[in-house]
Amino acid sequence: MSSVAEKFLDKSTLKAFDEEHRRKINFNIGKYNASVDKGLLQFDNLEYARKKAHTLKWKVMENLDKYLLEFESNFMRKGGKVIWANNAKEAQKEILKIMKQANAKMVVKSKSMACEEIELNEFLEKNHIESIETDLGEYIVQLLGQKPYHIVTPAMHLSKEDIAKLFNEKFGTPIDATPTELTLKARELLREKYLRADVGISGGNYLVADTGSIAITENEGNARLTTCFPKIHIAIVGIEKIIPSINDLDLFWPLLSTRGTGQNLTVYNTLLSGPKQNAESDGPEEMYVILLDNGRTNLLAQKDQRQALYCIRCGACLNACPVYKNIGGHTYDTTYSGPIGSIITPHLKGMEEFKHLSYASSLCGNCSEVCPVKIDIHKILLYNRRDSVDQHFGTKAEAFGWMMWKKGMMSRKLTDMIGGKWKNKFMNMFFKGSWGKRRELPSFEQKSFSEQWKEKNAK
Repeated sequence: MSSVAEKFLDKSTLKAFDEEHRRKINFNIGKYNASVDKGLLQFDNLEYARKKAHTLKWKVMENLDKYLLEFESNFMRKGGKVIWANNAKEAQKEILKIMKQANAKMVVKSKSMACEEIELNEFLEKNHIESIETDLGEYIVQLLGQKPYHIVTPAMHLSKEDIAKLFNEKFGTPIDATPTELTLKARELLREKYLRADVGISGGNYLVADTGSIAITENEGNARLTTCFPKIHIAIVGIEKIIPSINDLDLFWPLLSTRGTGQNLTVYNTLLSGPKQNAESDGPEEMYVILLDNGRTNLLAQKDQRQALYCIRCGACLNACPVYKNIGGHTYDTTYSGPIGSIITPHLKGMEEFKHLSYASSLCGNCSEVCPVKIDIHKILLYNRRDSVDQHFGTKAEAFGWMMWKKGMMSRKLTDMIGGKWKNKFMNMFFKGSWGKRRELPSFEQKSFSEQWKEKNAK
């Protein structure tokens, strides 16, 4: 077992029995569920919308090279610059190069999972560049020195009392400050950062091929300030985020907002198609788009699992997952947690080290049921498990155990000979520790089913 897997088991064991954590996350997810149920009513035929989105993403992934080149051509025609990054180090290197050319000392960032993926904040800090998160949730977890807890809601694991305590310690606000007062304080602190920042960095919810645009959806307006105030704007976007046409946004924006927050549409929806033009009054003087691979083509090469790249990062599968709701986002120790993280992380970061995530599932299928683009998440979890076995990433003890199980199951004589008595002893001898300290091992019948059947029918 890898050290990452051992750490995951230790953390999940502790978090699963943390009653305060469970209370907070169930409260927050409960509010989310109520909003989503109401928001989904906007769709006259939700199943048709999901099928259409699935088909469009299938079309894109089967022609990814074509659409990426179309985006690049259209974006560059308007004065933008495109950088292709094979991995996190290449992306970091290119960003630092832009920073040094501009003599940049401070960066403002809007919410971006791609930035988390390449560990941009830590990288900039090492190079003596101040990086400020401007999304309120991201800003809160940055103040705490934590990673985002959730794809959509970075501070989902915190209560309003936790945040009030944090702001009291950091900024001297009243310990009983209301959410409105805390938001106003954050706005006061961040507005000055926008004015001073040399560079603004964002992600992108979609790359629109036919217009060469970045589509960003948000609720706070911080992304617009981040991308328009500084003279330089850098967008870091995964290559899978491409959609063919601007006309497709009338499907993908509502699907994302409804499944993400329960809204019919988020408050601010922005299309950025390059740096400021001559007739425009605001916007950056330079705009770069970094197209990030970082393992995505590894996933694209897997026929059975490539549909995981259809993901639009709505976070619905996390909120539906009974495992996530018990162990939380930080336990996964990855950028992408929950069911979607469990299926993509082994391909982005290595199957051998992260195969355990594909086993952190009840296989209930609820994640697939709520996915707005109809990704068969629970099936991909099984495909990942299959691949980890085929690549011999299991332990010798595990391989031996399954070999003996197979041998026993293929022989009625062996099954009857072992019987319930020996099964119970075997389980206690080999699996008592791995089953967990807080669970009791199941007890087997003293006689096999066939023996019981013979006895019953002999009477």
